[in-house]
Amino acid sequence: MTDPLTQIVTLLRPGAPYAKIVSASGAWRVRRDEEGIVFYNLTLRGHALLEADGRPPILLEEGDFALIPAARRFTISSPDPVLPAGHFTNPVPMAPGQVRIGDPDLPVTTQQLVGHCTFGARDAALLLTLLPDLVVIRGEARLAMLIRLVADEARAARPGRDVVLERLLEVLLIEAFRATDGIAAPPGLLRGLGDHHLSVALRALHADPARPWTVAELARAAGLSRSAFFARFEREIGRAPMAYLTGWRMSLAKDRLRRGDGSLSEIGAALGYGSASAFNTAFAREVGQPPGQYAMSTARPEPEAGPV
Repeated sequence: MTDPLTQIVTLLRPGAPYAKIVSASGAWRVRRDEEGIVFYNLTLRGHALLEADGRPPILLEEGDFALIPAARRFTISSPDPVLPAGHFTNPVPMAPGQVRIGDPDLPVTTQQLVGHCTFGARDAALLLTLLPDLVVIRGEARLAMLIRLVADEARAARPGRDVVLERLLEVLLIEAFRATDGIAAPPGLLRGLGDHHLSVALRALHADPARPWTVAELARAAGLSRSAFFARFEREIGRAPMAYLTGWRMSLAKDRLRRGDGSLSEIGAALGYGSASAFNTAFAREVGQPPGQYAMSTARPEPEAGPV
């Protein structure tokens, strides 16, 4: 059956234009305020303290991998010694792909491989809301290997670099998300896939988005009563079942419209709308513009993928 997580990561069309080794010493703290950028961090040596969007601090140790898909503000700092509150360190570029932070006269105590992803999907902001806003995974050798391959490929100028990077990042994101305990994840797709009952309904919905699903049918697939399913879905996913279905249909529609894959009636029919008019009305209500207008605005060649 169709895997929802793979579908979403594939639609995101990730790229990795930036990766570097950060070496730190003494007391230091760096802050990132960019919105909509997915950062990754692999601790190669030493310790660091990660604080994201007011969450309790997380101590990163050697071998730990952190992925921050949606958190808008976060800091990474030395746990000991500690820089005074409100003070930040300016990173100093060294050799290509190498950055130094902290006191340059002290020996390096922490080293991290850091970078960020960009997405080619014009619907990336919506897709990212279905994923967790912070993932920390400890001691996963497969992730460490993948992130090193991503960093190596990002710094190289080999033929086919962009295609290789996109595929590596798809694997990296899927590995990172499936290594996360779904029950411990915040409300969203990953948490729903970690629920034995909801995962059945989610996979059925993603496998056949054109089917005229009802809450009662999805509840039967999940093995729950209608009321229990609705409450559980809304609690674990963060959206009502039909709102989730409509949002997923619109994501698929945007992807096909951007690629010019079919007429409006063909796309609408493939997503469960009985006529071009019905599809036009639903799309305009959800997206804010008719599908024809959206297709025209996205038909021109896209620039290099940048932060969403």
